[in-house]
Amino acid sequence: MNDIRRTVLWVIFGFSMVLLWDQWQISHGHKATFFQGQPVKVDASSVAPAQPASDTSVPAGTVPVAAAAPATVPADTAPAKTGERFTVSTDVLKLRFDTQGGTLVGSEFVRYGDNADKAKNFVLLDDSKDRVYLAQSGVVSGAVPGAFPTHKSPMTVSGARELKDGVDELQLTFTSADVGGITLVKTYTLKRGSYAVSVKHDLTNTTAAPIAPQLYLQLVRDGNKPVGESSFYSTFTGPAVYTDAKKYQKVEFADIKKKSAEYEKQSTNGYVAMVQHYFASAWVLPEGMDRTISLDAVDIGSNLPDCCYRAAMVGPLAAIAPGATQTIDATLFVGPQEEKMLEALTPGLELVKDYGWLTILAKPLYWLLDKLHSFIQNWGWSIVALVLLLKIAFYWLNAKAYASMAKMKAVNPKIMEMRERLKDNPQQMQQEMMRIYREEKVNPMGGCFPIMVQIPVFIALYWVLLSSVEMRNAPWMGWIHDLSAPDPYYILPLIMTLTTLLQTALNPAPPDPLQAKMMWYMPLAFSVMFFFFPSGLVVYWITNNILSIAQQWLINIRMGVPPQFNLPSFK
Repeated sequence: MNDIRRTVLWVIFGFSMVLLWDQWQISHGHKATFFQGQPVKVDASSVAPAQPASDTSVPAGTVPVAAAAPATVPADTAPAKTGERFTVSTDVLKLRFDTQGGTLVGSEFVRYGDNADKAKNFVLLDDSKDRVYLAQSGVVSGAVPGAFPTHKSPMTVSGARELKDGVDELQLTFTSADVGGITLVKTYTLKRGSYAVSVKHDLTNTTAAPIAPQLYLQLVRDGNKPVGESSFYSTFTGPAVYTDAKKYQKVEFADIKKKSAEYEKQSTNGYVAMVQHYFASAWVLPEGMDRTISLDAVDIGSNLPDCCYRAAMVGPLAAIAPGATQTIDATLFVGPQEEKMLEALTPGLELVKDYGWLTILAKPLYWLLDKLHSFIQNWGWSIVALVLLLKIAFYWLNAKAYASMAKMKAVNPKIMEMRERLKDNPQQMQQEMMRIYREEKVNPMGGCFPIMVQIPVFIALYWVLLSSVEMRNAPWMGWIHDLSAPDPYYILPLIMTLTTLLQTALNPAPPDPLQAKMMWYMPLAFSVMFFFFPSGLVVYWITNNILSIAQQWLINIRMGVPPQFNLPSFK
């Protein structure tokens, strides 16, 4: 029966691998092959999302305004013209702006190297022949139909281009011409050490009548997976919406394309974001401000095979009196998924670092890993220390499991002799096996439950290590210079394979020869995947294997069952 327990565990592990593969398929849009229909043909570079009518109250004594009308959407799909482009630098960011609408068209992270070339900065936002990823904002019609300043309107710019030593912030101001009776002034404020950019929108009514426009904020991105992302583990790439009512809502590109995406479309709080492995961007409006949320597929005339998708918020504004100015402050986050930093910016933003359904376990594990790192100052050794603490915490559960395995190992010779003697009488064989278990006080499933209890914890730790940007470019020792990248010489995966086989050899061999062979084939098959996994994950698995072998060895000795290696027979 001991082989049944191991079979159950391998089935669970195998099912987990299947789920990972399935999620990889979904996150990379392979299901779109079977969808009917095409993306909506709309020019994201020239218009804001179309929005439903919104009621705008007009203060007493003012000239009444027309009922709110939907924003108009031109049908042309020609690529947008560009204005002057220039770079603004801080100690952590290099941002590239376009005076055509004051749009953010590029971002580099000074403290994070590129996947392929560590000497180069990592690029998130981009507007090149290979990538489209933009952050845009502007004004669309509300109570009075008409054209207003959008992210395609030419603007003049003023302000510093570099954060000087001794200065904590810089401001960059874009000013539009009068368009439809409104002038728009965008002021970007960049602060030292921060990936959050304050974006103030000042709307001035230059007409003799009140105007009630709408402010839109949007992220436009191609649907391709990040360059260099591994095909052997799953991470989410796509838009996300957060509101207090429905919390964090991820949306697949494929669901947007076939217009079946489900998310909250009206709210007075939250954010819209574009998420990928380790990094994210997000627009945040002030708490309490009404906003309509939309996710749609658009065509901006790009040559990319899957372009593009848009995550937008549109907020109706109160009527602006003649000559008056209305100010709306927004926040644009463009940066790494550093959990503590995200938590400080706005409620729920830390969820872009997605642990999935095991968040309740993963968050305290990350907290503990971060605390260990604050003492050890090395992420690799912090992983080792964390696994050690988990093994200590689960010591008695593991001891119970290994004690059960030791008992099974002690009675295994009797079982093997009995199976050979009664191989032609399966019914009597089963009765005799149960008698031996009863007399020896052995529970063949006694080691299964203690191990299964720990499985969610170690899966949660897997997602912590896979999702934490702190592992990116983090060295461990010797040849391991990046815990987020595979071992370049495959030494760690080989060690992991050997420790897995050693652990299998210490277990009692299943009486069934076929199952005995499977117990050796399966570790070899699954170990192949670890040759392509991040080194940090392999370090975690090796540490867990070594500690498990040591504990199993000691328990066998204490119970009077000398450890022995049960080598396979493949005859």
